[in-house]
Amino acid sequence: MAKLLNVRINESKEITLQNVWQAKKNLASHINKTPLIFSPKLSNLTNSEVYLKYEHLHESRSFKMRGAFNAISNLSPAQKSRGVTTFSTGNHGFAVALAAKKLGIRAVICVSKHVPRAKIEKIKSLGAELEIYGDGQDDAEQRCYELVKEKGLTVIPPFDHPEVIAGQGTIALEILEELPDVNCVIGGLSGGGLLSGIGLVMKTTNPDIKVIGLSMEKGAAMFESLKRGKPVTVREEPTLADSLLGGIGEKNQYTFKMVQQFVDQSILVEEEAIKKGMAYLYKEHNIVVEGAAAIGIGAILNNAVSLEENTKNVIIISGCNVDLDAHANAIEAYL
Repeated sequence: MAKLLNVRINESKEITLQNVWQAKKNLASHINKTPLIFSPKLSNLTNSEVYLKYEHLHESRSFKMRGAFNAISNLSPAQKSRGVTTFSTGNHGFAVALAAKKLGIRAVICVSKHVPRAKIEKIKSLGAELEIYGDGQDDAEQRCYELVKEKGLTVIPPFDHPEVIAGQGTIALEILEELPDVNCVIGGLSGGGLLSGIGLVMKTTNPDIKVIGLSMEKGAAMFESLKRGKPVTVREEPTLADSLLGGIGEKNQYTFKMVQQFVDQSILVEEEAIKKGMAYLYKEHNIVVEGAAAIGIGAILNNAVSLEENTKNVIIISGCNVDLDAHANAIEAYL
């Protein structure tokens, strides 16, 4: 079965389960395993077992640290000497900046005007060079590739990259180590790097494990691309789940096809449900997270996702890089 689920996008690169295990080895001395927390109230509510994967506990405060570190660790000495660049809605930029700092590598992070101030300040605090460019991630991406020509930097894409995908797939290995009989994994769906990696591991292990991707109602590029059968560009709009904004790239090589293959459902979630999820995690689990991390909880509370009874389900809590004032405003109505 594993051989059938290898993903060959072009003649130069195939992403396999072996790549994910290699990523786990690469990350062993840099990335701590994150907890898998049982949620009694969500379990009672759904008549199933619900677990939360606390990816917000990484040093970079999001799961993005896995893919960034794995990709940078695979660069040649010459590439490392010239430095790296990336485009990001915030979390990936922070992860690349942190990984580069730890490895003593120059990093230039390109973000759009829509990236929250809290995330921009965190990137600056790591000593990375920052360029704010354009009205969306596609604009930031354009500037990123201009820097490749101008300064010889190497791009570390936020999702559509083999080593980044393999790095995110290590989340699934950790889930299976603790919960080998998992039935369903739920996570945010943006560019697709997270669920491409997780989906590859889960479906290779057991094709019956469901993978569900969630996006906000407006500006969901992967959702629209899946609906139209090809990568498309959508307009970005303000959302609490700002980490899920951004295009998937019209020349997407990996994640679009992997999401098509490995993600069973793609669902849109209302802003009010995202707020409700943030409030629930604060009240019931004592954690402050960003909207993208709470989208799975909100989807369950608003019945956008219905879990099968007596199953074991994991929700990815993806990050906590959130402006505290924005968090307080979001949850005020539900406390």
